[in-house]
Amino acid sequence: MGKASWLVLLFAWATTVSAQVDVGPYVRKDNFQTIEISPDGRYLAATVPKEDRTGVVVLQRSDLKVTASFALGKNSHIDRVWWVNPERLLIAMSEKMGLLAMPQPTGELYALNADGSDPEILVGQRVVGEETGSLISSKKREKVAAFMVDSLRDDDRGAIVSVWPFNSDQYTRAERLDVYSGRRTVMVRAPVQNADFVTDATGEVRFTHGAGNDNANKLYYRDGRGGEWRLVNDENATHRREWPLGFSSDGKLAYLQSEQEQGPDAVVVFDPESGERKPVLRDEVVDPSSVLYAVDASSPIGVVYRGARSRTAFFDEQSADALLHRKLEAAFPGQAVFITSRTSDGGLALVEVSSDRNPGDFYVFDTRAGTAAYLLSRGDWFDRAKMAPTRGIELVARDGLRLHGVLTTPAGAEPKALPMVVLPHGGPFGIFETNAFDTEGQLLAKAGYAVLRLDFRGSGNHGRAFQQAGALEWGAKMQDDLTDATRWAIAQGIADPDRICIYGASYGGYAALMGAAREPALYRCAAGYVGVYDLPLMTSTNRRKGKSVATFSDEWVGTDAAALAATSPSRLADRIDVPVFLAAGGEDEIAPIEHSRKMEAALKAAGTPVESLYYPEEGHGFYIQAHRAEFYQRLLAFLDRNIGSGRVPPRAAVD
Repeated sequence: MGKASWLVLLFAWATTVSAQVDVGPYVRKDNFQTIEISPDGRYLAATVPKEDRTGVVVLQRSDLKVTASFALGKNSHIDRVWWVNPERLLIAMSEKMGLLAMPQPTGELYALNADGSDPEILVGQRVVGEETGSLISSKKREKVAAFMVDSLRDDDRGAIVSVWPFNSDQYTRAERLDVYSGRRTVMVRAPVQNADFVTDATGEVRFTHGAGNDNANKLYYRDGRGGEWRLVNDENATHRREWPLGFSSDGKLAYLQSEQEQGPDAVVVFDPESGERKPVLRDEVVDPSSVLYAVDASSPIGVVYRGARSRTAFFDEQSADALLHRKLEAAFPGQAVFITSRTSDGGLALVEVSSDRNPGDFYVFDTRAGTAAYLLSRGDWFDRAKMAPTRGIELVARDGLRLHGVLTTPAGAEPKALPMVVLPHGGPFGIFETNAFDTEGQLLAKAGYAVLRLDFRGSGNHGRAFQQAGALEWGAKMQDDLTDATRWAIAQGIADPDRICIYGASYGGYAALMGAAREPALYRCAAGYVGVYDLPLMTSTNRRKGKSVATFSDEWVGTDAAALAATSPSRLADRIDVPVFLAAGGEDEIAPIEHSRKMEAALKAAGTPVESLYYPEEGHGFYIQAHRAEFYQRLLAFLDRNIGSGRVPPRAAVD
């Protein structure tokens, strides 16, 4: 079909509409994101998403009455909260310029009592230059950022934080922070830049790891207070990274996550005295995703693996903690079960239950009685029984690399000859797909589409070698993987070869437009949301963001100007022969709107049908609910016109 015919289709509605799709439930904010139970079990602290920020509310567990709340301004979000004693909550802040932006911790720590009294900024940039305000008290004026290391279970007044000076020579120090006065006392300084610390059960700082401008990770260990740091792993020498997960209950052994030459990371037991490492856990496909801790919340007892399915693994399957987890998993078959927090005596545990069809239910589990009481749900307006199922997929790329991903199909539909949306993730490096509830995938499935999401090379969760395989492969082998997965879905009979579109956000937007340029016969349309489309522009911007970012960009994206131009969709518009939809925000600092405008102009010059949706006040992903609704209405209408699921939103504006 020629471009003139596509232009006719671009402005035409589908002639048959079998069902209407209401995007409202899919753009609605969750009731809350996380919940933490207080040490005495009296209170719950929940993070609550608002339109352009995230706040915290404290509730009485007995009646869910709100006793305190906390929020800052636009783009301010809660990175995490900790109960440092039964009445005091510590709050770490972050910023994100747009819904899809990765939260960037600001290094600001606030504290608040459960009854709403005594709100304070303890450390961070807002201490400097402000004298008054309900949240500001007199503190040491120092341009630093602070991040939680240990909430010190047995110290109701203190916590250990890592403190980063605001300069280019960031040698971190561990300090004890008074959670009422904000007074800090230096405990130890790191021997490496940009370092994090890990403590043992007694609160002693024993590990630190970080990297300088070369981005090569170094891991140091010391015996305890007053001990000297000694280097136990240097990525430049071993060609692997290691991270400490915690100590055994007696503090004599440590657990490390260790990259391997091939395949996923392993968990190893490290003997600091001898230097010996002994593998204890390793999955065949995916890396450890998070750590499971003992009832005292200090010693690791196992890990969670996430990918096509979620599962737990324990160092000792017969331990009391492992048996407790297994009992909970048996009570919620087919769902991921995770203990988010516990009371100090271990009597009550807050349990999150979720799946591909369940965005998250929370229960209070009485560990002594063995009973679970329902508490709250994240997206309680979704009918779990009517949600679309997601399953894992596996295929082999053209060069023999084994690839994994997930496939979501419409509820009740046989996965045969379906219209399909290929949905590459953003990032791209280190990001990965799981079978967790995905609102966007559910919306597309509701509209009648199969949704294919792939861990192409460069993605995380499959070990060092797999991620390294994506270096310098933008628009090349990373793109080939998406092509191979699309052809796999056709060969399996899942996708109708005449009704496939590719759509993504951020890097996913880049991959969508590159897919249309490289495979003109494979996709019927392409859509990019807050995407990057000009690699020379992107890399030149990255080099102005500091030495570490510049090094990363050079090593992972490239420096060859001709090669970057040859893999930039904005410079390949004459190869794109299918309709395109672009959406972007004017305040986007990650993928500036200039990328989308250049892409649109190039497509118009080439005679390619293109439509756009721009909001000057939005960032990297739209915050405002009305804007998000308009975007998805436009996207569904665009998909329907081109691959015809027959289900369109109630209204959709077309320029």
